[in-house]
Amino acid sequence: MENSLVMAFDSTQQALRAEMLLEYAEIEIDLYPTPKEITAGCALSIQFDSEDLGRVREIVHSQSVEIRGIFRRSGSGYEEL
Repeated sequence: MENSLVMAFDSTQQALRAEMLLEYAEIEIDLYPTPKEITAGCALSIQFDSEDLGRVREIVHSQSVEIRGIFRRSGSGYEEL
């Protein structure tokens, strides 16, 4: 995913819940290890295309998924949106 964003979590349970909800909504995602530049309590993050940001935020909010934040690559690190 060229224009991808990363959603980080504080718990594995929330990461897996978000994965299930986003896949059900047919949003293309990748589950992968949280980048070391992002401080989070969970080792799993979800990568998704920036074009899906609105839908992802809507699903996360409506389903009360607890996230650490949504990040984009910035230089050699990540910045939170």
